[in-house]
Amino acid sequence: MKALLPFHAHLPELVALLVTGAAYLRVTTTRRQRWLGVSGFVALLIVTMWPLGDLAASVSLTAATAQRLVIIVLVAPMLLLGMSPATLSRLSRPRPLDAAVQVVTRPGVAIAFVTVVGTLTLTTPVVDWGATSDLARDVVLLMVFAVGIILWLPALAVMPGTKRLSPTARAAYVFVSALVVTSLSFVWIFARHSLYPGLHHQQSLLGMTPLFDQQLAGFVSKLGCYLPMWAVAFTIFSRADDQGIPMEESPLHWADVERELLRVDRRRARGLRSRRST
Repeated sequence: MKALLPFHAHLPELVALLVTGAAYLRVTTTRRQRWLGVSGFVALLIVTMWPLGDLAASVSLTAATAQRLVIIVLVAPMLLLGMSPATLSRLSRPRPLDAAVQVVTRPGVAIAFVTVVGTLTLTTPVVDWGATSDLARDVVLLMVFAVGIILWLPALAVMPGTKRLSPTARAAYVFVSALVVTSLSFVWIFARHSLYPGLHHQQSLLGMTPLFDQQLAGFVSKLGCYLPMWAVAFTIFSRADDQGIPMEESPLHWADVERELLRVDRRRARGLRSRRST
C-alpha cells in the first residue's frame, strides 16, 4: 500500500457482534454447532472490522465484493447449520415469521429475493450511501446478511415445517443461485469507467485505478462465488441417488410435527373467530 488506512475501532458494531455471538453460542448444544458458530462469527468480524471492513465500505469495490462473498457464501450457511432444529423452531415460532419462512423457503421466491435485494446492495446509490456513515454501512451489511440467509434456506432445508427439496433439486438450486449472486459482475468487467464515485483513494491506498478495482471485483465475484457454490452443488448431487429423495419421503423431525400442529391450531382458532364475527 502507498498509504495507511486510518484505524477505526467500530466499537458499537464490535460490541453488538460479540454480544450476539455469545448469545448464539449459548443455544448451541454440540461441538459441531459451537465450531460452526465460532467460525462464522470470527469470519464475520474479520470482514466487517478494520481494515477490510473499512476498505469495503468506502475504498474498494473488490474489497466490498470479497466481504459480501464471505458473508453470503460462508458466514450465512455456517450460522444456519450451527443452530439446532429446536432453536430454529423457537426463533421462527411467531406467526409473522412462520408465514414469512413458508414463503422465502420456496426456491423461486428465494432466488427472486436474492437477485433483487442482492443487486440492490451493489447499485451505485446504495454503495455510495454505504460509504457515507457507519450506520449506512451497517444497514447495507444487514441486507447482505439477509440475502445470504434466504439464499441458503432452500438448499440446507433446516427450517422446521418447510418442504425439503430432493438432493438433485437442491443441487440445481445452488448451481442456479451462483449465477444470480454475481449478476453485476459482467457490468463491472466491461464498463469503460468507474461506476461508484463514493469509493475513493484506490490509487493511494491500494495502488490501483478505480476502473481496475472495478474490473478486478468482477472476476473476484465470479470465481469467489462459482467455485465454492458449484462445489457444494456437485457434492450434493454426487451423494444423491439417481432419482433423489422426494419431498414427501424426506426425514421428518419432531420440530416439523410440532410446527404443523401449531399451524393447525392457528387455522382452527382463526376459523372460530371468523364464525363468531359473522
